[in-house]
Amino acid sequence: MSERPIRIAVDIGGTFTDLQVLDSRSGAVRAWKTPTTPEDPSIGLMRGVEEAASRFGFALAEVGLLLHGTTIATNAVLERKLARGVLLTTAGFEDVLEINRHVRRELYKVDPDPFPCLIERDRRLGVPERLRADGSVEAPLDEAALPALLAKLDALGAEAVAVCLLHSYRNPAHEQRLKALLAEARPGLPVSLSSEVSPEIREYERASTAVLNAVLVPVVKAYLDRLERRLGESGFNPLVFLVQSNGGVCSLRTAAEQPARLLLSGPSGGALAAGRIATLLARPNLVAVDMGGTSYDVSIVQDGRVSVVTQGEIDRLPVRLPMVEMRTIGAGGGSIASVDHGGRLSVGPRSAGARPGPVSYGRGGTEPTVTDANLALGRLDPDYFLGGAMTLDMPATRAAIEAKVGAPLGLSPEAAAEGILTVVNANLGAAVRLSLFEKGLDPRDFSLLSFGGAGGLHAIDVAAEMGIGEVIFPAEPGTLSAYGILYSDLVQDIARSRVLPAVAESLPEIGALIGALREEAEARLAADGVAASARLLEVAVDMRYHGQAFELLVPWGEVAAPDAAALATLLARFHAMHRQRFSYADEAEAVELVTFRVIATGRLPKPDAAVAPPAARPALKGRRRVHEDGEWRELPVWDREALKPEDRIAGPAIVEEAFATHWIGRGWSAALGAAGALIARRDAP
Repeated sequence: MSERPIRIAVDIGGTFTDLQVLDSRSGAVRAWKTPTTPEDPSIGLMRGVEEAASRFGFALAEVGLLLHGTTIATNAVLERKLARGVLLTTAGFEDVLEINRHVRRELYKVDPDPFPCLIERDRRLGVPERLRADGSVEAPLDEAALPALLAKLDALGAEAVAVCLLHSYRNPAHEQRLKALLAEARPGLPVSLSSEVSPEIREYERASTAVLNAVLVPVVKAYLDRLERRLGESGFNPLVFLVQSNGGVCSLRTAAEQPARLLLSGPSGGALAAGRIATLLARPNLVAVDMGGTSYDVSIVQDGRVSVVTQGEIDRLPVRLPMVEMRTIGAGGGSIASVDHGGRLSVGPRSAGARPGPVSYGRGGTEPTVTDANLALGRLDPDYFLGGAMTLDMPATRAAIEAKVGAPLGLSPEAAAEGILTVVNANLGAAVRLSLFEKGLDPRDFSLLSFGGAGGLHAIDVAAEMGIGEVIFPAEPGTLSAYGILYSDLVQDIARSRVLPAVAESLPEIGALIGALREEAEARLAADGVAASARLLEVAVDMRYHGQAFELLVPWGEVAAPDAAALATLLARFHAMHRQRFSYADEAEAVELVTFRVIATGRLPKPDAAVAPPAARPALKGRRRVHEDGEWRELPVWDREALKPEDRIAGPAIVEEAFATHWIGRGWSAALGAAGALIARRDAP
């Protein structure tokens, strides 16, 4: 890895692009924010890097490593700005993508919304071939049909091709041969194989993942091409890794070939940071909440481990790839408040985004947002937003809240702003509650880790509603996702589905499978330039009781050649996990091993970060008029960057720092803890 001293992590969000800059010479870690440029995120990225270089005094040529979280894949799917794709399937199975799972989410709706389908029927083509469930050949691939297939692809204007043949997770030979034939006949046409992207059981989910990957390849490649062109400017030529949905990073080569792995790229950085903070603060159980300009992301750290699932979804499209388990709702600082014809106040999921942004930004926004409500109540200082880099427009904000919310509901601007916060806090609390209750977890056993530019203004109220007694505001919370990315590692997830009974007789086949997966994992890490001493290979297995239609992901550690004792340990973990999740386990029931996984980690160097000493100025900045508990009061305002360990903050109070503001509610007290974290606790149970 590069020996140049500067490492930069970038998290491109919907409103702001966040940076964390680590100078390995001094251990100093500094944060920076710059507005996102939606038309081309790489513009905002480079602008942020150049601003940070000027502000913190380093040369672009000194940057050796750039770790990049991006929403480019997510936004392309949500906005349907995708390549024109074609799906090739086993003849007779062209409709798998549209049949899907027949899950009816709206039980009592007469005309439920149909599930989205990215490729229409006329662009789903059958290929003459057939494999059996055990991977043996029933009908060979008919290569004589290729000319007719190519003619159809040309007529359909295919920009990308997804291939998902029946049972290819057991035997990829037909898919690989088809890809070779297509590459020879149409060398510029991107082809994504389900056996390469997601070689796992379940036809619909595998097809959906392959399709998402295929239609994202041209989109992500175009972005990476633009980014690489910009990286050569002004001597800026770092080694670049992109953040994946599983919380690790990957090379540009992997990102270009399998862009579906980037679908939760940005938010996973916050979960990574939560895992690191759980260790630093000796808080093994954390609810990590990231509230930015457009969304609120909830992830769970339990017993020091970040929750990872083997399947997620985006816009109701399943993605069969490992990803950080996260619940996301449309609630952020830019979420728009509105009153419908029936007099109902709602907040989000519509967002003002980066442009025009909240009314207070003065960029043409006319609809009041959560940020506007906090400003109207005095919780934000209009002259100290983003550390004074932006001035907020208080008169326009109050006028918009009064016109759009206050007048329709017959409320004063203050009461209307309080109503906006009450509604959004209820939405935030519901997201946290669901994330814990669905796992059978008690909120009182967890601390709330609050970050994101808007999170600090709502965390105490959400924790109070949930019965959580401790809230942690980490150092530089406004850019914490970038901080998590800064300390990420290279991660390769490799999986193979093979349904086997969890009995001793299966051990030879289990050992052979794990051995093959470990060999592939070693080869991939070697290709990424990871030294043998920096590699970690961990095994996990998707398991279920015989007859179940779902599995649990059970970690198995660094096992290489499993024996009867190791299998017994795995079974015990499965039963315990099943009991915790569903309040039921039967150790006499037959258990199946469904999918074997190796998580291959290439550890990147992690220079120690120095905790910045407190600024040499008074920690108590003064007092400000804040509307609290129904009336205007003069409340203390503290300077986060000047706080000392002996300072005690009694709520109600406000704590300000360059890129975040924190509300310490009545009945709560706060003080500095380890790693520069500000820790607030409820004064009484």
